[in-house]
Amino acid sequence: MVTATMVKELREKTGAGMMDCKKALEKTNGDIEKAIVMLREKGLAAAAKKAGRITAEGIVESYIHMGGRIGVLIEVNCETDFVAKTDDFKDFVRNMAMQVAASKPMCISRDEIPQETIEKEKQILRQQALNEGKPEHIVDKMVVGRIEKYYKEVCLLEQPYIRDPEATVQQVLTETIAKIGENISVRRFTRYEMGEGIEKKEDNFAEEVMAQANK
Repeated sequence: MVTATMVKELREKTGAGMMDCKKALEKTNGDIEKAIVMLREKGLAAAAKKAGRITAEGIVESYIHMGGRIGVLIEVNCETDFVAKTDDFKDFVRNMAMQVAASKPMCISRDEIPQETIEKEKQILRQQALNEGKPEHIVDKMVVGRIEKYYKEVCLLEQPYIRDPEATVQQVLTETIAKIGENISVRRFTRYEMGEGIEKKEDNFAEEVMAQANK
């Protein structure tokens, strides 16, 4: 039997509507974990359908790292002004600003990288593999694997999420769309770093940003 306490617990864990929680529990015979999976699958499917919707509202968020050494401006869009004012949306945008500060992405997605940049990177990776003494017949396969790693380093949506490295930023974005009920898109960002381009000591900014965020 599905109780109000079970529905409340599921709702708190997933953020889904009360009726959706009740139906999920009924279909899974009261199994909370299975109900969570069901709601996530349902939500992510719905999020995929929303992906093509126009996002003309949103906010521009700023994030300044402690001491003013790193600054980020980021624009994240949604469908309505109402959602732009919600805490869930604002939290997501701030987390994206922190992601940019910590992980230094070059662009939002791989299709923004100029083809000439990709070809140049492939040439470098190919030469690296040859310098390592790898046989010619496997070098091309190695380049494919290493260029995928390159995308994960420079593309915001493909980076490991700083709050949960097991998930990518794209997965977090999709789950947020499912939770909020509107399409969301990261439109643009700018990252500033004090003394950028000047030779200096290397710092682990990702660890510092997370330390500040967890205070």
